[in-house]
This record gives sequence, structure tokens and C-alpha cells, in this order.
Amino acid sequence: MRLGGRRRAALLVVLACLIGPAPASAKSGLELYGDIAQVAIPGLAGVASLVKKDYDGTLQLVVGTGLTLGVVQGVKYAADTERPDGGARSFPSGHTAAAFAGASYVHYRYGWKWGLPTYAAAAVVGYSRVEADRHYWYDVVAGAAMANVIAYVVTDRFDEDVIIVPVLDLGKHDFGLLARFRF
Repeated sequence: MRLGGRRRAALLVVLACLIGPAPASAKSGLELYGDIAQVAIPGLAGVASLVKKDYDGTLQLVVGTGLTLGVVQGVKYAADTERPDGGARSFPSGHTAAAFAGASYVHYRYGWKWGLPTYAAAAVVGYSRVEADRHYWYDVVAGAAMANVIAYVVTDRFDEDVIIVPVLDLGKHDFGLLARFRF
């Protein structure tokens, strides 16, 4: 099987996302998943966009992920909270933010059909961080929320005829959907 230049490049990106340094300590499979998936989810989202020849979307993913990671690191150093295991800079979770940057991009760019399973994969990253005692649950929620808001702002819908966005009001404990239809 011969691979074209773009397919070969996409395959190399996928392999680069999946191959990383060997863990320095014995990590659980769940924690290792979180370490890998934080990079693999946005990486695979980028590969999917490139395969679709969606170069505008790829740029939006890069910008959104870059902004997310920059904001998260800034907040981490400003807040400087202690981790459950005693380490520093717990709030917010960078692993979760990275995973949700990719998942939120997929949702806002390509819709719920692709977004929902990607969100599920990203949620497992967040769970892995709490289970590994690296973050509190609110660190994970904050990382996911920051990534989602940034993706919402920088990502345009690939097909803008229908957009459905979840809305959550924590103060009133309300949840709803915001829908826009273009006729």
C-alpha cells in the first residue's frame, strides 16, 4: 500500500501523538491513557481536519489549543495551588484542558456526531487526573471549561446551517440548549 504525501504526513502525526517517552515511574493504564490522550485528541482532530482538507479548521484548532494552553499555564502560575499529592500548580488541569481543546474543536467544527465521542475520550483524561491524585475535580472542570469557551470563540462551524450549543447556568442550576438554524 502506497501512501501519498499528505496521508504519510497524517500518519506520522498520529504516530508522534501515540509514541512518547517511557514513563519514569510505574503508572496505571488509566494515568498513561491520560498522558497520551491529552496530545492524541487534539492531534487526531488536526489530522482529521487535514484529511478533510479543512485548512481553515486546522488553523482554528491550532489557535484555540495554543490559547487554551497559554491561559491555563497563566492561571496555574497565578493561582499556584497545591495538588492532592502535594505537588504545585494544581488549578486548572492542563491535561484536561489540552484534551478538551481538541474535543471542543471537533464539536464546534463538525457537530455533535463527532463531538460527543470525542468529549467522552476527553472526560476520561480528566477522570484519570483525579484518579491519579494529580488534581481535584474542580481543577478538571475548570480546565475543560476554559478549553470549551476558547474553542467556542475561535471555532467556526464547518456547516453553519445548524448550530446547537449547550448552556449551563451554575447559579440557578439550569441547563438548556441554544439552537440556530439557517434557512
